[in-house]
Amino acid sequence: MAASHDHHAPPYFQEVLHMVDPAVSPASPSSQVADEIRSRNLPPATYRDLPEPLPMKKVIGPSVLLLAGSIGSGEFVLWPYISTQTGLALVWLATIGILTQYFLNMEITRYTLATGETAVTGFTRLWKPWSWLFIIMAVVPWMWPGWATGSSTALTYAFGLSEGAVVPITIASLVLIGIILTISPVVYQTVEKIQFFLVALIVLFMIYIVVGLLNGQTWGALVSGFTTEVPKIPEAIGKLPIALLLGAIAFAGAGGVMNLAQSNWVRDKGLGMGAHLPKIVSPITGQETTQASIGYFFRQDDANMRRWRGWWKVADREQFLTFFVLGLFAILLFMMLAYLYVGVGSTAQNFDFVRLLGETLNERVGSWAGPAFWLTGVVVLLSTNLTVLDMIGRIVADIAKTNWLRDSQTWTESRLYFLVVWLMVAFGSIILLSGVSQPLLLLVIASALNGLVMFVYSVLLIQLNRCMLPRAIGLGGIRFAAILWAVLFYGGFSIYLLINQFGKLI
Repeated sequence: MAASHDHHAPPYFQEVLHMVDPAVSPASPSSQVADEIRSRNLPPATYRDLPEPLPMKKVIGPSVLLLAGSIGSGEFVLWPYISTQTGLALVWLATIGILTQYFLNMEITRYTLATGETAVTGFTRLWKPWSWLFIIMAVVPWMWPGWATGSSTALTYAFGLSEGAVVPITIASLVLIGIILTISPVVYQTVEKIQFFLVALIVLFMIYIVVGLLNGQTWGALVSGFTTEVPKIPEAIGKLPIALLLGAIAFAGAGGVMNLAQSNWVRDKGLGMGAHLPKIVSPITGQETTQASIGYFFRQDDANMRRWRGWWKVADREQFLTFFVLGLFAILLFMMLAYLYVGVGSTAQNFDFVRLLGETLNERVGSWAGPAFWLTGVVVLLSTNLTVLDMIGRIVADIAKTNWLRDSQTWTESRLYFLVVWLMVAFGSIILLSGVSQPLLLLVIASALNGLVMFVYSVLLIQLNRCMLPRAIGLGGIRFAAILWAVLFYGGFSIYLLINQFGKLI
């Protein structure tokens, strides 16, 4: 690609380079600084033309990874648990939560399509300290191995293993994920293939829920949740710990910095200007580059604006259908399943409601139904944990390489990625060996912290996409209103959580 050799090419070479790589325009030399993109805190972006947009079938991927992460957080665990405490009165909160995330995800995607840089790199261009603050916001809420623990716990239910098997199985699964990521020549491609397979298995069970496990009364209860039970929302909210509720809202979809990883996946998928930037590869089996992921920008001429509209249309469609439609369907199905087979008012604590739901399926459907549900839980939570380790590794490595190790020939972004992944594996194992192994507790800790993070970057996305990107491609209209809503939505619940928890302390 011309990105590797034309960055400092004199203007008179541009005509020749354009013949070799049409992405290099004679009128838009890549060595010319793009003044629209702030460069006070990072090296300047330079001009390149947008590649031609790809068809939908070649764009699908980043939202599948996000969906794989989201199903195991809110969809399979937190919202079904809530339905056993409040019934289906809070389905509107779940729907609003995942719809809000759809709009957030598209603003995260917008910046990467336009520049190739991740959203966090964009935030760093606004204010340098966001670099290390987002490392903290990525690591602290997600370092708790709740998803891997939940997956192992569901596995013990399916095969009748003792509770003592949870910790060693969980540690083994963390190590296995680390090994798979480490030996992948191009990490994104491997993760995408695995997640496509795991999501397909999850969708198969969701289809079975629809055709074989739910009844008309349950569908009627869902309709009531959206209509006649709306006045009961305040009462239902009062039945839940505020940290659990905030966590469920944050995880109605992906949650926290997992949404920000959408831009890392868009870049490594090669969408928009991400096609010009390097990808994370295995230091063992791949071909590394020492280049930092400093992006490019395009001039708003007719050809580039046509390409931009094509990229935006196909990326938006992929996000809406994969993340929002399929993600909301998963939330509602698992909520209805718990509502029907566990009931309202269950006293099951922590992860016990997953065991109880499987046992009830055994009694009312057949002896195979419980293990099928538990094994689906294994797949769901394992796919989420794979997403979590990949996501944290990407975000931290991107920040460290772009901000502090740009000139290092030793620390490539790929090596930093694998260092972070294995540190997370080690930390998760230490947490489990220390005796903290309740999946629901670990998930509530992670999700409540992520609600605060989402409030922060909702504000930053407005600054990034409305105040820095040109109006022709920036944030505006109904999408601007949606992000303002996200600020109020996550900010309000976060402030309420802080007041609530502080009140308990005093």
